[in-house]
Amino acid sequence: MSLRDTITAAVKTAMLARDAERTSTLRMIQAKLKDTDIAARPKGVEAVPDDEILAMLRSMIKSRRDSVSLYRQGGREELAAKEEAEIAVIEEFLPQTLSGDALDAAIIEAIATSGAAGAKDMGKVIGALKAKHGAALDMSVASAAVKAALA
Repeated sequence: MSLRDTITAAVKTAMLARDAERTSTLRMIQAKLKDTDIAARPKGVEAVPDDEILAMLRSMIKSRRDSVSLYRQGGREELAAKEEAEIAVIEEFLPQTLSGDALDAAIIEAIATSGAAGAKDMGKVIGALKAKHGAALDMSVASAAVKAALA
């Protein structure tokens, strides 16, 4: 089942369960997906592939995390909680990301295979990580870890 079909099935399930908050978030995902499809049409793509859907979902999470921090700074805890609930729903559709020891091991391997010597070779290491682990990387976490490893 493609990611697009999984999202559609989740919307139907949430609607049948009468879960208004979840349904709202899932419909928001579908709307963003439709916008992404429309933006890709000039390139001759009718429906974006799963890897672009994953990138779209990650960007949605990133914008919500930024909103959470701004809401907390402004003392709007109820809005921050709403954004965090949306993040939790969106994350259900992302694959498990590498973290902790698994991420460290992947970075060490990428440094060894790319022959990176210092911070100037960060692009090589990131490229090697993307090639091997792709969707299992949270690039903001991975790039910070690579930078620390190369420093």
